[in-house]
Amino acid sequence: MDKVAEQLTDLLAADLDDGFTELVRIHARGVHAFLLRVSGSPAEADDLGQDTFLRAYTALQSYSPERRRQLSPRAWLMTIAANVWRNHVRSSVRRPVSVMRVDDAQDTWSDHRPGPAERALNADDRGRLVAALSELPEYYRIPVVLRHVVGMSYAEVAQVQGCPVGTAKAQVSRAMGDLRRLLAPDEELREVRT
Repeated sequence: MDKVAEQLTDLLAADLDDGFTELVRIHARGVHAFLLRVSGSPAEADDLGQDTFLRAYTALQSYSPERRRQLSPRAWLMTIAANVWRNHVRSSVRRPVSVMRVDDAQDTWSDHRPGPAERALNADDRGRLVAALSELPEYYRIPVVLRHVVGMSYAEVAQVQGCPVGTAKAQVSRAMGDLRRLLAPDEELREVRT
C-alpha cells in the first residue's frame, strides 16, 4: 500500500467523517472519470458518482476501524463504482431513458491525465476513439477504462473486476485489440487520402 493510501486508511480508522472527506477529495476525480467514460454522459456520471460515494460511506459505517485500515481505497471505490454502473445498466434496460450518446460527450472529458483519448491527434481522432470505446461490450469497456483512463494497475483492475490478474490483462488486451480493429478502417481511409 502506498503512503497516501496508508495515511487515508489510518484517518478512516481514526475518524470516519474526516477520513471520508479526504477519501472523496482524493478519489472523486478518478471515480468521475471512470463513470464518465463508461456512461458517456456527464450528468449520469455525476449521479452515479454520488451514488458510489453514498454506498461507500454507508459501507464504511458498518466496518470496524481495523477493517477500514485494511482497505485499498482506490480499488475498493472503483469496485463500488463499477457495481453502481452495472446496476444502472441493468435497471436502464428495464426503464429505457434518452441520454447523451458517448460520441456526443467527446468534448466533455474533464480528466486531463494522458489516456487513449488524450493521445489522439485531433478532435476527429478523439471522436472516433470515443465512438469505438462505446461499441465495446461492458466486460471489455470497464477494464480498459480502468487501466488506460483511470490508470489503475492490472492488480487493481483484477480486484475491481473480481477476477485473476491474468484475466484482467486478457480483458484489457482484447479490448485494445478490438479498439484497434474498430479504428483500423479509419486509418486505412486516411492513408488512401494522402
